[in-house]
Amino acid sequence: MTTHNLSTLRWLTYMMFFMFAMTSDAVGVIIPELISEYNLTMTQASAFHYAPMIWIAISGLCLGFLADKIGHKPTIIIGFLLFSVACFGFTVGNTFTLFVGLLSMIGLAIGLFKTAALALLGDLTPSSKAHTKTMNTVEGFFAVGAIVGPAIVSYMLVAGVSWKYLYLLAGAMCVLLCLATFKVSFPAKTVKKSNEQASFKQTLVMLKDKHALGFSAAIGLYVATEVAIYVWMPTLLKTYQGDWTLLATYALTIFFVLRAVGRFMAVWLLNLFSWQSVMLALSSAIFLCYLATYLFGVDAAVFTLPLSGLFMSMIYPTLNSKGISCFEKHQHGSVAGVILFFTALSAAVAPLLMGIVSDHFGHIEYGFALATGFAALLMLGMLYNYFKDPAKARLAHA
Repeated sequence: MTTHNLSTLRWLTYMMFFMFAMTSDAVGVIIPELISEYNLTMTQASAFHYAPMIWIAISGLCLGFLADKIGHKPTIIIGFLLFSVACFGFTVGNTFTLFVGLLSMIGLAIGLFKTAALALLGDLTPSSKAHTKTMNTVEGFFAVGAIVGPAIVSYMLVAGVSWKYLYLLAGAMCVLLCLATFKVSFPAKTVKKSNEQASFKQTLVMLKDKHALGFSAAIGLYVATEVAIYVWMPTLLKTYQGDWTLLATYALTIFFVLRAVGRFMAVWLLNLFSWQSVMLALSSAIFLCYLATYLFGVDAAVFTLPLSGLFMSMIYPTLNSKGISCFEKHQHGSVAGVILFFTALSAAVAPLLMGIVSDHFGHIEYGFALATGFAALLMLGMLYNYFKDPAKARLAHA
């Protein structure tokens, strides 16, 4: 495969994650508008986030094997087609139920093309270390998309334009990516070392693997701490009455900017320190940010929650790449689907639980108390990983 073709595949993957982030990470800005427009509770409004995440989880678990079975290219194209149709569907009506249905379809599509893209990265990188660095670069583009999406929605709302046009923009971008995918050549399918065919049954077998489950659990805890920021931080900071109102207004944008900066710095950081020590240091810093929010309330949250983005930047791509690298390349689609299942499940359940807790006690700060517990568990998990290094032998073998 030519250098030009490899470069095209990398950029295709980068833009795929950019597009995905534009829609998924803008929900924190859209949810307050939905609450006001449709007179929803926080629990009801959180469906705008958890519905697509549940379907990403279902798609990743039940259809992740397709990347290994029919190939990366067909799977990505199918996902793109579903995604674009769902995005254009926002022009059909104006009911909350319709929106949730379309977002569910978007989640199904993301589960398809994301697992295939993650498996493709394994074919494009020669080692676990290279895979981790590439994954951090990919997530860097995701982080940029997470800045652009909320910024576009914020601009639209100020200009009196409906937030639905964000999805029309994403749909148009997806059509262009689909056309590019048709034209580019993909690496040949990896030859399996056994006669077993990729299937849903093989994915279920992988659910018994301690490394797949261990990395999935760690990623699930991380995701629970991250989604609390971009789903509920705008709602929390609406109660802020201090001298830093401008900072509170742009807190989500600052969070995404710091997360993007951190992800592009990750390659440099991984060259200096072991990934285990970096994971422990960053997870500890995240916990301290949440602990300060828990102890000192919204006056501290206006500073600490956006700052946490810098520390969150490289945890997800590093854990994801290490989890995938524990397996042979012909299994990467299936294991990526398993990890994506737990990623999306956590992204769906954690903010929903925060919404339920907040509704029950009457304030979103109680939801962030729950998120502080997630951050503490993540730190303890990374402490165990630092001292025990349970994946060392598997990574060395793979």
